[in-house]
Amino acid sequence: MEQKNGLVIKSTGSRYTVLSDNGETVVCQIRGKIRLKGIKSTNPVSVGDRVVYDDDGSNEGVISKIEERKNYIIRKATNLSKESHIIAANVDQAVLIVTINYPMTSRVFVDRFIAASEAYGIPVTIIFNKTDRYDAKHMQILDDWRNLYEGIGYKTLAVSAKKQADLGEVEALLKNKISVLSGHSGVGKSTLINRVEPELNLKTAEISAIHQSGKHTTTFAEMHALSFGGYIIDTPGIRGFGLIHIEKEELYHYFKEIFEFAENCRFNNCSHYSEPGCSVKEAVESGNIALSRYESYLSILLNRNGKYR
Repeated sequence: MEQKNGLVIKSTGSRYTVLSDNGETVVCQIRGKIRLKGIKSTNPVSVGDRVVYDDDGSNEGVISKIEERKNYIIRKATNLSKESHIIAANVDQAVLIVTINYPMTSRVFVDRFIAASEAYGIPVTIIFNKTDRYDAKHMQILDDWRNLYEGIGYKTLAVSAKKQADLGEVEALLKNKISVLSGHSGVGKSTLINRVEPELNLKTAEISAIHQSGKHTTTFAEMHALSFGGYIIDTPGIRGFGLIHIEKEELYHYFKEIFEFAENCRFNNCSHYSEPGCSVKEAVESGNIALSRYESYLSILLNRNGKYR
């Protein structure tokens, strides 16, 4: 039995594909004691994890150790007995694919994703996709959204998978980085990836004309090597993105502009909802904080069941 080090590049249930440091791939399972460490997640090992595994030469291994993660990004688990599902670990950036229409991505969803990424120290870029389908009204909305998020400090791109120049921008963004790509089903993640890296040939599906939403084509997270350097992690389409392990008192820290104005609130423990002397509410009224961002903050803060969505 030989111990080896590697990178988890694919996760399917209880089996993990590991790329060893010498370039070999091996399918691994988890050693039992790792499962019993009280990790409140549906997947104690995730794509992007650096691991130590035991290899007996049969092209099947057993993961015995997970190296310390520099970061990770999570969503609420569908398994009610667990708290969270780790989407990816050890990433350099999170790239959120957004569409103004075909289908429509809500600003609350965008803001939840950004806050979750901020909470775990992952830089965010927003790619607005399908611009070739937008009319003048859509383009005005697109400009408004880009001005909002760039004004806060986030990088944005507006692209069409049909335009080669746009693909060059996306390639430059992804080059030599480990990037997790996410977004609602139907926003064109797989199509965009296939145009940037045709060899991957990821499965795509048409948008449902009735519901204006995408069919799920990615059912598990997988890491793909890019020919021009770096990796992308394609994730399942996420209909509801969760903020896990974040106290309500900390939430405003992950809205950059709210955190900035909160410094001048009358009370140190201000929730920026109903207290007097709240500088955040004053900034919203004066237009220094966008109403949509404040409403997203309140949507998370005041969730009826007391948990973040």
